[in-house]
Amino acid sequence: MFTFSNVFFKKISMSKILLSILLIGVAGTTVAHTYFFGVTELNLNKTSKRIEVIHQLTAHDIENAIAEIQQVHFSPEHPKYDKFIQDYIEGHFTLERNNKVIKMNWIGFEVKRGRIFAYQESASKNFLTNLVVKNAILVDTYEKQVNTVNYQSLSSIDKVQGSLTFDQSRKVAIITSAEQIINKNN
Repeated sequence: MFTFSNVFFKKISMSKILLSILLIGVAGTTVAHTYFFGVTELNLNKTSKRIEVIHQLTAHDIENAIAEIQQVHFSPEHPKYDKFIQDYIEGHFTLERNNKVIKMNWIGFEVKRGRIFAYQESASKNFLTNLVVKNAILVDTYEKQVNTVNYQSLSSIDKVQGSLTFDQSRKVAIITSAEQIINKNN
């Protein structure tokens, strides 16, 4: 009897352990992606005076958004994968000055460790102060999506740096200089 109960309890313990491992695995996959965010860097190149843009996005999030919009199964194997990624980013991220969209050259993108890094550059010389940034990347697809745009220009004429945050309720923001912010607060 002692041996039987010992084996019985070992079986229960093993069952509990296996069930716990299974539940942790399932919970881990659902909890693994509770944050939806994108980061964009805007920098003014000191030499060319062009705005350089780098977007970092979760690959499967943008793939899911494109699949929903295009009503197709969308993955890196899709024949129009590159084109759809480019079109999506260009359609959901723009820079404007004086109510005119700044033409951006598409440099390309790469996928690293489940993240898409997309690169753009303004077609002409520019500056960051008073630049209107429109960023709606993934905010219509994911309710909790938050996009941060970090910007920096350390040129003698246009010295600004900071961050802007975008979500479903805020898709447009303006980069202002430190002097403008101080004047607005006085």
